[in-house]
Amino acid sequence: MGTKRIIQVEEKVPASLLIPLSIQHMFAMFGASVLVPFLFGINPAIVLFMNGVGTLLFILITKGKAPAYLGSSFAFLAPAGIVISKFGYEYALGGFVAVGFCGCILAFIIYKFGSEWIDIVLPPAAMGPVVALIGLELSGNAASNGGLLDEKIQTENVIVFAVTLGVAVFGSVMFKKFLSVIPILIAVIAGYIAALCCGLVDFAEVQAAPVFALPNFSAPKFSIEAILIILPVILVIASEHIGHQIVTGKIIGRNLIKDPGLHRSLFADNFSTMISGFIGSVPTTTYGENIGVMAVTGVYSVRVIAGAAILSIVCSVVGKLSMLINTIPEPVIGGISFLLYGMIGTSGLRILVDSKVDYGKSRNLILTSVVFVTGLSGIAVKFGDVELKGMVLACVTAMILSLIFYVLDKFHLTNDEG
Repeated sequence: MGTKRIIQVEEKVPASLLIPLSIQHMFAMFGASVLVPFLFGINPAIVLFMNGVGTLLFILITKGKAPAYLGSSFAFLAPAGIVISKFGYEYALGGFVAVGFCGCILAFIIYKFGSEWIDIVLPPAAMGPVVALIGLELSGNAASNGGLLDEKIQTENVIVFAVTLGVAVFGSVMFKKFLSVIPILIAVIAGYIAALCCGLVDFAEVQAAPVFALPNFSAPKFSIEAILIILPVILVIASEHIGHQIVTGKIIGRNLIKDPGLHRSLFADNFSTMISGFIGSVPTTTYGENIGVMAVTGVYSVRVIAGAAILSIVCSVVGKLSMLINTIPEPVIGGISFLLYGMIGTSGLRILVDSKVDYGKSRNLILTSVVFVTGLSGIAVKFGDVELKGMVLACVTAMILSLIFYVLDKFHLTNDEG
């Protein structure tokens, strides 16, 4: 057997393959993406609608060169929760619009002054562990969804989790031809069947849901205080976006920071967030789950991502369909995420290998060590209502350290030259 067939970004995919591949991507993002609107107390239909629209806008703005699926952003949960409790959801929407607008301005600044600074503030010794942390810090969520961290572990949850993960792992290794590109979809189906057998699926909401229903659109309201509470999140989402673009580029073998350019992808990401705020949805961001799907399957086609986006829009207006997908139990999502998050972590390590990072140099050893410990230690730094922790805090730490080392180099004060 030769190496697995890679379907590149611009390749066309036949309809017989396009549909299952698109469904696979939609399943990968669904569990996490609908969780955010539930936490905000809004109907997830509007979020599914904006996820689809935002993804199509992203593909259009990036000229179809950057495969990415836009799902609900978790970075806004804490500050938006404060705004919702004090002012109401409409004022949180105003904050989303403001953050998206400022993000678009940041993209314009990068367009004018370039992105070469990334190599200085995030060299490979820092970027590798930062990217790895995107997946590693989410590993606990996967285990939690699988029911493995409950005080009293339920046998049926473990069975469903194990079936889903087992099919995904061994399917990725053993499936051939057509099946080799849809192991995640097959794993979801196998896990769902196991959940049915274990009695974890309830169809009551599906029966009660209308066949067709338009999403609940709502308009934002603006308050300076509410905006200032949410605005610092721009640091979090910018760091997250850069990390996602770099790891995606490593997976597909292209430099997405250069082409289509960080300014395009960052603008597209934030423009989608701004539109979300105007219509009543939650902010969007490129999704690690879908990056993991690409890493597992070797399918990078933007047509597949666009197909998933269209399916998401369809689900937002077909009530029974969206509710049916929503019956997928958490252990199934946990089993899939367990593998996908690990694939992202491995992609970070791949950056270190591909860049041939020399750990004989003190700076490289220090950067990687400090970034990993900062991201995994649970340390949190608060600035008002915004909390930096995990990958984001590690990224900020890496940037500060790298800049200091860069300045020390200019004055010939480091021992790496020797």
